[in-house]
Amino acid sequence: MTTRHLVVIGASAGGIETLRELVAHLPADFPAPIAIVLHTSPQSPGVLPGILTRAGKLPAQHARNGERLRGGHIYVAPPDYHLLVEPGRLRLTKGPRENRFRPAVDPLFRSAAQVYGPLAIGVVLTGNLDDGVAGLWTVKQLGGVAIAQDPADALFPSMPQNAIRHVSVDYVAPVAEIGPLLVDLIETPVTAPEPTHAVPHLVDLEVRIAREEDPIKAGVQGMGEPSTFACPECHGVLLQVKEGERVRFRCHTGHAFSPESLLAEISDGIENALWNAIRSMQEGALLLRTMGQHIDQRHVRGGGGALAARGDELLRQADTLREMVTSAPEGDAAPATSAASPARE
Repeated sequence: MTTRHLVVIGASAGGIETLRELVAHLPADFPAPIAIVLHTSPQSPGVLPGILTRAGKLPAQHARNGERLRGGHIYVAPPDYHLLVEPGRLRLTKGPRENRFRPAVDPLFRSAAQVYGPLAIGVVLTGNLDDGVAGLWTVKQLGGVAIAQDPADALFPSMPQNAIRHVSVDYVAPVAEIGPLLVDLIETPVTAPEPTHAVPHLVDLEVRIAREEDPIKAGVQGMGEPSTFACPECHGVLLQVKEGERVRFRCHTGHAFSPESLLAEISDGIENALWNAIRSMQEGALLLRTMGQHIDQRHVRGGGGALAARGDELLRQADTLREMVTSAPEGDAAPATSAASPARE
């Protein structure tokens, strides 16, 4: 029996406020290390460790590559780096983005499950889309404890909702109760890992990809069957990866997408393409009008008017596209934030 746990936590939109409340309920003698991934932009100033240190009784800091894990310390993934767990240590990598983010929640959770097995405790908090689901599923499959914030308590409920929908979570709780719950779990002895919790090849493979190994040399092409979709980031073929009853995607260069993150990326691509088409039509209309004015100045009968008419038609087409882009479906309210918006530090 042992109590040497590791707690891994993932959050996105609304995460700063939620993490601040969670750590405020942890005691100064909390014995386990805590590793946190909060979705941030690469340009984030990285102020979360200071916020968490002031909010609670445990020291928080950005994780450093190769740093030893210490109980009672909070380690935060720095901007634009995946945070992974190795035996007794932390590792930072520039591995491929997952679910449109680096740092992403899934790589941290998978590596924690790989190393700690039944001693890993995964927590999914507030956020959009479904990053963290695959990682929490792995934590659960390898005997760890899966916790999701009560969606009714979350500022952005999508991440915990998806975790509850796709993972047999052990606990659903408001954030004010998660801190005391972690204390109880840490104090509960756990049976040592059994052979039934052997790490699957797929988990090892995905952790190796996050560690910056060449995905093709690591064997990414054996992860699943080719899909009909192209990777939105590198345009390579996406492989379909089956995980229980759920399907997700990874390309041969390593980018990974959940179904919701892939849909969000494709939707963004469609919108960008439409705006580019609008811009091209407007530029074409301006060029036609300029050419028409030039012809009129040279007194070429009828030439300028024909070009102006063609320009007006282009503007009408651009207005039609603009209406498609800017009008929300009937009954839909404008979203409070983009589906892919990171938390703001």
